[in-house]
Amino acid sequence: MSAQWFYMKPRWFRTAKTVGPISESDLLHRIDAGKILPSTMLRSCKTREKWVPMSSIKPALIRWRKHHPDASLN
Repeated sequence: MSAQWFYMKPRWFRTAKTVGPISESDLLHRIDAGKILPSTMLRSCKTREKWVPMSSIKPALIRWRKHHPDASLN
C-alpha cells in the first residue's frame, strides 16, 4: 500500500496552496523535476499527518541529492 502525499505550493503574498493527494511515484517525479525542494512542506500517513520539510524525510532527500548534486539545501 502506497501513501498519499500532500505538499504546500508557494504562491503570491506568502500564502501557500495545499496540493494533493498525489502518489509516491508522482512525489518522486516532482522531486526529480525540481518542483519539490528540501524546504517544501510535506504531509502523509508516514509523517503521522504532520507537516514536515522534505529535508527531514531521508529517502526523499537522498532522491533529491541524487538528481540535483550541485544544488544547495535551500
